[in-house]
Amino acid sequence: MTGNLPQLRLGPLAVDFPVVLAAMAGYTDWPTRRIARNMGAGYTVSEALLDRFVVNVTKGKKARRFLRVTGEDHPVGAQLMGHAADELAAAAGKLVEAGFDAVDLNFGCPVRKVLSKCRGGHLLSDPERALKIVAGVRDALPPKVPVTVKMRRGTDESDRSREDFFTVFDGAFALGAAAVTVHGRTVRQRYEGPSSWAFLREVKEHAGDRTVLGSGDLFTAQDCLDMIAQTGVDGVTVARGAIGNPWIVREARALAAGRPLPPPPSLLEQREVIAEHYRLAEEIYGPARSLTVMRKLGIKYSRMHPQAQEVRDAFVAVRDPNQWQKVLDRWYSEDLPGRGPKAE
Repeated sequence: MTGNLPQLRLGPLAVDFPVVLAAMAGYTDWPTRRIARNMGAGYTVSEALLDRFVVNVTKGKKARRFLRVTGEDHPVGAQLMGHAADELAAAAGKLVEAGFDAVDLNFGCPVRKVLSKCRGGHLLSDPERALKIVAGVRDALPPKVPVTVKMRRGTDESDRSREDFFTVFDGAFALGAAAVTVHGRTVRQRYEGPSSWAFLREVKEHAGDRTVLGSGDLFTAQDCLDMIAQTGVDGVTVARGAIGNPWIVREARALAAGRPLPPPPSLLEQREVIAEHYRLAEEIYGPARSLTVMRKLGIKYSRMHPQAQEVRDAFVAVRDPNQWQKVLDRWYSEDLPGRGPKAE
């Protein structure tokens, strides 16, 4: 137990705290996952990796960027995306060889180019194919490696979509999935409108003792604990709420332990984390590419600064490492209070 929250279990894999970092395309690379772990995340998941890419990736730069796992990263999962069971099974094996502890199948991505290729959220409208994928990946991996599934609450609001959701949900567990993460929006909603926590509560009641994680509209530490309390899910996966605010898990741990909500990180605390994030990015991407990667993250970090708009503009304007350092020196040189996250 951590405070009043039980340990999260993904099959044989134990996670010490049930607030974890979700997979996010373009964001949850190795540096972001490492920062999240430094801030208390007991489990993180890579950004979605295309099956064919994983199978064909070499041992060069791309492998170091996308398949990197070090001793300090465990437990860590890799999210996998595709549409053919045999290709996904082959890719899952490669991910385990690279050191990932679990494989998470993406049946939820709502991006149009993904849907058009029968991947991600499209699979919720094709339960037969989706369950063939679960079976193929589960059979291809050792029993000690959990297979999990990420879903949305359906393709749309129709009765057919609801029926398909539960066909995939129940079928995945029957085939050996250790856990299912459910996002409270439909595929058609994409990232707009509220996430239905009522649906998450219904799903968890339906699931019984099977492990269900919830996702959607988690922007503060209190949101994370509220979702667990209101829906009964076994854990939550924080996505956009953790980008630029890795302190969210540390704050959730404090609240779960009955301690007061910590104050927002001071500007010097923020500077330390941003500088470490840059160092890790440079280690894996090199000097040129790391600046591009970090510029978009600097924009996210700026939301925790009391002069958020000015700092955001400063990060947007950065074009070389010297300019990056000047932003930190100008805006993060005093030990002033930061500000808390704002709901999106």
